[in-house]
Amino acid sequence: MKTIEIIVATNGETRVQTKGFSGRECQAASRFLESALGTRRSEKLTGEFYANQTQMQSQTQQEE
Repeated sequence: MKTIEIIVATNGETRVQTKGFSGRECQAASRFLESALGTRRSEKLTGEFYANQTQMQSQTQQEE
């Protein structure tokens, strides 16, 4: 299941967290929220982001 969570701290800072997406799909899905919330201060990529890249590398190596 794909979800996007928006966490708002007591000091007003927000955090957008995606779940169930792989690769750059998570960035594309949350881009509209990031734009609406303001300037991004940092980005932390999870294992889901890299999962798609690892699978693609494995397939490429097997084809060679």
